[in-house]
Amino acid sequence: MPFRPVPHSELPSETPPRAPVPLAEFRSLMSGFATGVAVVTTLGPDGCPYGLTCTSLSSVAASPPVLAVCLTTQGETLRALLDCGAFAVNLLHEHGQHAAEVFAKPVADRFAEVVWQPSPDAGLPRLAEDAFATAECQVTRVLEVGDHTMVLGMVTGVTQTPATPLLYGGRRFAVWPDGEVPQPSSAPAVTPLPSSLPDLPC
Repeated sequence: MPFRPVPHSELPSETPPRAPVPLAEFRSLMSGFATGVAVVTTLGPDGCPYGLTCTSLSSVAASPPVLAVCLTTQGETLRALLDCGAFAVNLLHEHGQHAAEVFAKPVADRFAEVVWQPSPDAGLPRLAEDAFATAECQVTRVLEVGDHTMVLGMVTGVTQTPATPLLYGGRRFAVWPDGEVPQPSSAPAVTPLPSSLPDLPC
């Protein structure tokens, strides 16, 4: 995947170093940013499944389709993911809160607490009863940032069924208010967003 470094002339001018905000303040900030809930899964060298709950998921590019996930650098899931070179992103539906909690805690065998099966193409762990969509991803780039590592993955396969997404924000779970997100057609129409939206600052 092509990568264009940002020229030095495009970077902000040097400024005096400043201290970061306290961790509690940063966590309070991010708790106000509600997101969907995903479980990132992969396979270890021995074929055993690994996974963790991840709300740090974003779309990076459409052509080629690339996702970014941020995982704890010292975690066993990241080590297994890097050895495997691939991972799956399982988007949880409204009944997937138990799975979200299991994969967010230090449980001895997380996969014993859920129903899972190999994904259709790459054979990665797919949460069969808790995820309404699963993206199979091939690792294309890795960047360590502080205590987390950002992993970019090109989406090589998608499995999706209509369902109501699970959300997380304000340190609690919620359900997508408009009901089911339908399964896309094979050639979905793309409706561009207007250049400006009412009641927004930009």
